[in-house]
Amino acid sequence: MNKWKTSLTERISYGLSDAADNLVFQMMTTYLLFFYTDVFGLTASEVAILFVVARTADVFESLIIGIMIDNTHSKWGKSRPFFLWYSFPYVIFAVLTFVTPNFLPHSGKLLWAYVTYLGLGFFYTAVNLPITSILPTMTDNEQETTLLGVIRQFFGSSVQIIVAVFTIPLVSFFGKGNQQKGFLGTIIVFGIISLILILNTFFHVRERYTNKEISHQPLSEVWKMLRQNKPWIIISIVIFLYWLTTAIKNQTTIYYFKYIIHNENLVSLANSFTLTALIGVVAIYFVSAKLGKKNTMLLGIVMAFIGQLIITIAAYSENLPLLFTGIFINCIGGGFIIGLVSIMIADTIRYGTSMGIQAEGVLASTDDFGVNLGLGLGGLITAESLQVSGYVSNKTQTATTIAAINLNYALIPLVLYVVMFLILLGYNETRIKNAIK
Repeated sequence: MNKWKTSLTERISYGLSDAADNLVFQMMTTYLLFFYTDVFGLTASEVAILFVVARTADVFESLIIGIMIDNTHSKWGKSRPFFLWYSFPYVIFAVLTFVTPNFLPHSGKLLWAYVTYLGLGFFYTAVNLPITSILPTMTDNEQETTLLGVIRQFFGSSVQIIVAVFTIPLVSFFGKGNQQKGFLGTIIVFGIISLILILNTFFHVRERYTNKEISHQPLSEVWKMLRQNKPWIIISIVIFLYWLTTAIKNQTTIYYFKYIIHNENLVSLANSFTLTALIGVVAIYFVSAKLGKKNTMLLGIVMAFIGQLIITIAAYSENLPLLFTGIFINCIGGGFIIGLVSIMIADTIRYGTSMGIQAEGVLASTDDFGVNLGLGLGGLITAESLQVSGYVSNKTQTATTIAAINLNYALIPLVLYVVMFLILLGYNETRIKNAIK
């Protein structure tokens, strides 16, 4: 039995780190496209290009932050100080992203969007990537690692639900009919809470399990290990596909309810069903003990696919009860998938250590890399398809635009779940267990 044990306070503080990031992250993934097109005043095409540029930058930033973590030497450790150093600029740029500078010409507003959004992406990576990289250093006990991962995702998913359910009501409360003021007031509240929670994580978590003899290897040696770390490659692809699916579906949700169902107030109700993701998250600790992590994630993908199939049927028939049933099932499956991500990355980090390379920063960067690449491509697909279909904000949409919305909301995610399942089949969990014993 491992002599190092995390306390209840440390476990909760670790979990709240993901809650802190998700307060801003969920607003960004769910409402930023809508904010830019219908509130800020950009065209769908301009937003599509912005998303591509930002996510391309984020892909490199993930690797840069990972290398920075692996080469950090401080009295607080390698990952932990990032919570302290970057929490303030992260929250500042989150607020600035939702400021609408109407005193600027359109070109100036577009430049503002680029600067603030790119800055937000960098600082988000700086406070989010350490959540994953610090996990395998908190304990070397596999069961405790799983528990910490479950706690993290439980709090993270809980906050996703809070953002999904309360954002639109808060926008209405703060804006009183003015969505510019409403979104700004909402992000200020979320930002303050986020700052407090990130700092709380810094003060209460600890890094313990680090092999100093192999923890600072040249990047060339790390690269050799990455190429041989097939489990890491596979889980990286799965993460990318999951967030690609999530971005396409989430960013289309408000368009679906606004222009097809003609009731955007139902967005909060639909998003509230994501509460069921917690069922999948909590079940991980018990199901993975019997089925293993790979099979548990495969089970989650199957459930997510079944739910998405129901969503597809309901979306085209505009059957709301059936639609909400599909969302319910889909979110349970999603809880299994996302809840296992950081846990399985921790396993691939230990697998890399068995090869003589401990590079938790670079290996953990696959999480943010997959998130950023998936969100970027997902945002591009969604925004560009709206632009090509002739979308005009706050107008009655054409049949072509309606078809594009249904395609993004229903069919594309359905196909991506199948691809995700097939990729994960190649993940060799037995090899990892044998290597890290």
